[in-house]
Amino acid sequence: MAATEIYPRHAAPRLAEALEDSPVVLIHGPRQCGKTTLARMLGDRKGYAYVSFDDDVPREAAATDPAGFVAGLPERVILDEVQRAPALFPALKREVDRRRLTGRFLLTGSAHVLLVPKLTDSLAGRMEVLRLHPLSQAELAREPPRFLDRLFAGEFETRPIERLGRELAGRITAGGYPPTLARSEGRRRANWHRDYADALVQRDVRDLARIHALDVLPRLLALAAAGTARLFNLADLASPFGLSRPTIRDYVTLLERVFLLERLPPWHSNRLSRLVKTPKLHFGDTGLACALLGATATALTADRTLLGPLLETFVFQELRRQAAGHDVPYTFFHYRDKDRVEVDVIIERGPLALAGVEVKAGATVTAADFRGLRKLRNTVGKRFAGGVVLYDGEICASFGDGLYAVPMRTLWGAAPGEEPRMSSEADR
Repeated sequence: MAATEIYPRHAAPRLAEALEDSPVVLIHGPRQCGKTTLARMLGDRKGYAYVSFDDDVPREAAATDPAGFVAGLPERVILDEVQRAPALFPALKREVDRRRLTGRFLLTGSAHVLLVPKLTDSLAGRMEVLRLHPLSQAELAREPPRFLDRLFAGEFETRPIERLGRELAGRITAGGYPPTLARSEGRRRANWHRDYADALVQRDVRDLARIHALDVLPRLLALAAAGTARLFNLADLASPFGLSRPTIRDYVTLLERVFLLERLPPWHSNRLSRLVKTPKLHFGDTGLACALLGATATALTADRTLLGPLLETFVFQELRRQAAGHDVPYTFFHYRDKDRVEVDVIIERGPLALAGVEVKAGATVTAADFRGLRKLRNTVGKRFAGGVVLYDGEICASFGDGLYAVPMRTLWGAAPGEEPRMSSEADR
């Protein structure tokens, strides 16, 4: 795969719209996910200047004289890795209040700025925030993010679809970071992922907080990778270390702030009193998780117990990444009750519609695989828009009353009867 290949991002139209009516727009997401590329592609067309706070001089200047630094900026400017210059936010607020020009500042950040109250409070009502993820499978396929629309509309026809087979494990171990996709499979990609994790811990996490036991974080990350798609258990995460549970909880929060980990909250219902109210822990990217675990595509194919949780995280992250390209807000949960009836991912679209996704690594589906989805459907009634069991099979088929078995490829590929969308020069 060519190192210079650039994929169309589903967030690009939303970014263009935000710059038309917001004085400040922030693109935040993990390092190396494509934030700077997206910002500069749009900014170069619109005449934006560019400043990176990864460079020592502008970072020191912004810290020393924030007001003077902002006053000297061009009319429209991209400020890259803005979390490294936190003193700048009050000065940006004053400049926006002095001259409220739409699209004035385009910011990127590799830490979850929304979790830093003093930063977000400075720009409340003045800044629109867009989340950018690593590349989705739909973006890699140059397909629009259509799966969520199909799920809520129940648009799954009964027909054969090509099975992924061994290709599925390769997609899981590759992940979605653009730089690693330019490398050959196997060792070269794994090396990039491990170097990436080390650099993030040494630089970005150190910038966010004073960590006394910095050597714990890589080990904690590897432990979290082994526990992806499982209920968050602080005691299990803390047990290998000589540190208190509150300290490990703080470390997990730091890893969430740099988008390496994500907690998926439980879904609640007043009609069900026996629901488990513990979040699930998901790794931010399965390629990175596999590299930390030393899991190759061959190992995943051979070990179903390893494949299952990583596939669930792969599907969850794909759904999250596709949702970022929609105007309609989607909220994600998991469902599990004390009888161990569960649904891997619940998706709410506004207050009126809800759908469920169950993930199965096998190539067959039976009626028993819909147990959790049926219980969810019976609980929410008319709010239930549909439910699917995503599996690595070849037949898309209805199981009645809004329930479908859907091959994994449908998650990002063309719908049955549709022609795949070809790439164009406008995408590149």
